[in-house]
Amino acid sequence: MMAKPENRIFLITYPDSLGRNIRELHQILDTHFNKAIGGVHLLPFFPSSGDRGFATTDYSKIDSAFGTWDDVERLAGSYILMADFMINHISAQSAFYRDFLSLKDNSAYRDMFIRYKDFWPNGEPSDDDIELIYKRKPKAPYTVARFADGTEEKVWCTFGEEQIDLDCRTVTTRDFIKRTLAHLAQTGSSVIRLDAFAYAVKKAGTSCFFIEPEIWELLSFCADVLKPYRASILPEIHEHYSISLKLAEKGFAVYDFALPMLLINAIYYGRTTFLKNWLGICPRKQYTTLDTHDGLGVVDVRGLLPDEELDRTREDIFRYGANVKKIYNSPGYNNLDIYQINCTYYSALGDDDDAYLLARAVQFFAPGTPQVYYVGLLAGRNDIELLERTKEGRNINRHYYSADEAAREAQRPVVQKLLRLMDFRNTHTAFDGGFELLDCSESTLRVRRANGAEYAELDADFIKKTFTIRYSGPLGPEILDI
Repeated sequence: MMAKPENRIFLITYPDSLGRNIRELHQILDTHFNKAIGGVHLLPFFPSSGDRGFATTDYSKIDSAFGTWDDVERLAGSYILMADFMINHISAQSAFYRDFLSLKDNSAYRDMFIRYKDFWPNGEPSDDDIELIYKRKPKAPYTVARFADGTEEKVWCTFGEEQIDLDCRTVTTRDFIKRTLAHLAQTGSSVIRLDAFAYAVKKAGTSCFFIEPEIWELLSFCADVLKPYRASILPEIHEHYSISLKLAEKGFAVYDFALPMLLINAIYYGRTTFLKNWLGICPRKQYTTLDTHDGLGVVDVRGLLPDEELDRTREDIFRYGANVKKIYNSPGYNNLDIYQINCTYYSALGDDDDAYLLARAVQFFAPGTPQVYYVGLLAGRNDIELLERTKEGRNINRHYYSADEAAREAQRPVVQKLLRLMDFRNTHTAFDGGFELLDCSESTLRVRRANGAEYAELDADFIKKTFTIRYSGPLGPEILDI
């Protein structure tokens, strides 16, 4: 009953958070989780100057603290590997940007960056221009480039000041994109995640976010680069669900970032109406998430939950969640994104084993390929100690597990039950087939996955927080014992 390899569950993890490095991560997975995990989204493992790896300086190297390219390729030999390419930006400490600061207009890389003086008709955006931009900061998105000759000018900077935006229109940048994507594919990555993809195209007088039709040309360019290597792309976009539907219509894989809040809403209030609506219309070629290295997405679910329902759910996370407070999502804890809530998924559900297993069962039956974050794999609670020590809001969900701690946590009953669910999801061929919502009451959810004669059915009660899985076994109908 083994499912296709590419349809097995992906783990999302940093190179040094489940074990100290890539080699130790590999050992931990082989020892405790090899039946539960088919793929690994290895978060940035390159040298970086900030944002926990997302300010990459050089894609040709591995951060020595994490290991070597041999370690990466060995991991890719055991698990399908997904790697990140920060298509929107590169480190301020990269050779490209440093050369630009040193040589300015004489730099070979001068057109890799978006210079305000060239981008805006008058060298500066108007107040109306700034108002239009989809921003991550309460000001125009720029930092000041200070050149070796003593001059200064503004360059586009969407995120932190160590992350300088790239001009994806120029030949120099396109050559860099092409070389980097090819290199990642050649060194073992089967899926390349295009981080912050919707920000990568800028156009004066627009939101500078998912700008059509230019964004489609860039997406096709990246996909075409990877075709000879039989690798695929996964654009990462946090925004209204309609963007995911557009991507799916054109055949691209997408993320389901709406599912996490929809499930929290259904579990909190015992009503599945909004959840069932999304499961009925969501893309089928997608990667599902409940948790990631960032927070719980709020903006992704607008329009799928009515505004008052979304506001209620968001507020009640601080009421029903375990050890999660509004202050952790404030500037005092370096929270730069008002559209996300910093919390582990397990703690968002009140550290409730039954609620957590129910949420994972629904995720595994939903259309698409599931991804499970490493903290979620171990049903991790909010890490208040790390949060307070670093004053970084997102670190509440970024605990560092030693090999010994991971081994201990893997034996917790809730984790053992989760692993059995994951093994079932990975091995039953029903999940290579169709998806069907079955008739049920407002407080329940019934889902059928079927592939020919093989089937698996989920019958979930959101008031009792219980579920049953019936499936076709070798000798006939069976009920999964977890």
